[in-house]
Amino acid sequence: MRASSETLAIDQLMAASGVGFGTSGARGLAVAMTDRVCYAYTVGFLQYLERSDAVHPGDAVAIAGDLRPSTGRIMAATARAVADLGYRPINCGRIPSPAVAAYGLAEGIASLMVTGSHIPDDRNGIKFNTPLGEILKPDELGIRDQQVSIPGDVFDEQGHFLDAQALPAEDGAAYRSYLSRYLDFLPAGCLTGARVLLYEHSSVARDCLGELFEALGAEVLRRGRSETFIPVDTEAIRPEDVRLAADWATTESFDMILSTDGDGDRPLVGDEQGRWLRGDVAGILVAHYLDADAVVTPVSSNSAVEACGWFDRVLRTRIGSPYVIEAMQAAETEGAARVVGYEANGGFLTQSAIRRDHRTLPALPTRDAAIVGLALLLAAREHGCAVSELPARLPPRFTASDRLKAFPSDLARARIAALVDGGEQAIASAFPALGVPTDIDQTDGLRMRFANDEVVHLRPSGNAPELRCYNEAASAVRAEALNRDCLALFEGWRD
Repeated sequence: MRASSETLAIDQLMAASGVGFGTSGARGLAVAMTDRVCYAYTVGFLQYLERSDAVHPGDAVAIAGDLRPSTGRIMAATARAVADLGYRPINCGRIPSPAVAAYGLAEGIASLMVTGSHIPDDRNGIKFNTPLGEILKPDELGIRDQQVSIPGDVFDEQGHFLDAQALPAEDGAAYRSYLSRYLDFLPAGCLTGARVLLYEHSSVARDCLGELFEALGAEVLRRGRSETFIPVDTEAIRPEDVRLAADWATTESFDMILSTDGDGDRPLVGDEQGRWLRGDVAGILVAHYLDADAVVTPVSSNSAVEACGWFDRVLRTRIGSPYVIEAMQAAETEGAARVVGYEANGGFLTQSAIRRDHRTLPALPTRDAAIVGLALLLAAREHGCAVSELPARLPPRFTASDRLKAFPSDLARARIAALVDGGEQAIASAFPALGVPTDIDQTDGLRMRFANDEVVHLRPSGNAPELRCYNEAASAVRAEALNRDCLALFEGWRD
């Protein structure tokens, strides 16, 4: 006979289920993210916030999700946990991660987003936001330390509810608020005459981005909508998407291609020639458009951010939005007035409220995609140039990145550790065309700069069994060739 309840530690749950913490929340195989597992994680999250006096029973908790098949079930499981603890679940529907985060910040409530971001739909996750924003590493540790009580008589042997309950009726307030965030900041009609090709695929941001750009006056060409989930990764763009953009450029007329990853926090922006812009280049241009004085970005991002001389301060961090946010907070505490951050994947964060032409864009210290497409198109219009000409305003530093899939994280770490332990000679042996490195940076993974000023940066993914490689060189062609050569070399590391 089942016990009426059981008590377990979140750390214990992680080990037993295989659902661990990724960059900003729980993530794992969808089949492993059972109702019981998702219920427990939500209880641990709220219990941690309650014990730190950040939330109280009776408060609302906003819940949203992406378009992958398992998302609705997981949203329902989290909503039930919210209600069972005495909170009020608000079903914000299928909206972008930054939309539900911004709504939580504005309302002063906790929020969560069910999403696996850019990874395939056999996986999913839950991103957690406190009333003050995205959870940081100390919050993660606090959640993992929780001992939670889980009802034992409501789940079947597979960990799913015996009597699954529907989500509350959808509330559109978060969606409307996200649109208003930009419509209130930008002048009416500022995009009149612009043509934007919106690559919709399975992005949860596809409807609101189309509505937003049309509301500002742009003509939006909707293309590529899919009812099957497509794992669009803005750092490792699929060959299919490279071909799509090039084909559109030969058959369509537009000023910009706009898309995002699955949950709408990482932008994928292409120019009028059908070439996708690197996220770490777009980030520099957006920061300049917003007149930032302090910019925070991970160590993997293009070094043109320092070389351009546009910013008073540039701070480098480990890869992951929690590290960027912590450094942005520190910069603001130290007196910077307009603090922003971005990642190599293109996600853009604003720690400070941005004021422009007597209008204010509220701070949103979590990854956002909408601001990137808007700022790039507006910057091109202000400079009287095409989107393709914006990167030419930067020093000639070019990056390329890709990853080896199904590469176990433990193996990746072991191979990288062997290079580190072997020192300069081991590295020179592994990369004979580059020689001995002139600089080695272990801030996150292994980043090596060589005498010819080229960069090889290796890092196991924190979200999936993948080995990621980032490269930098003086030309786009060379950066891409170096990336291909490195990946071919690392393919041999599987043995």
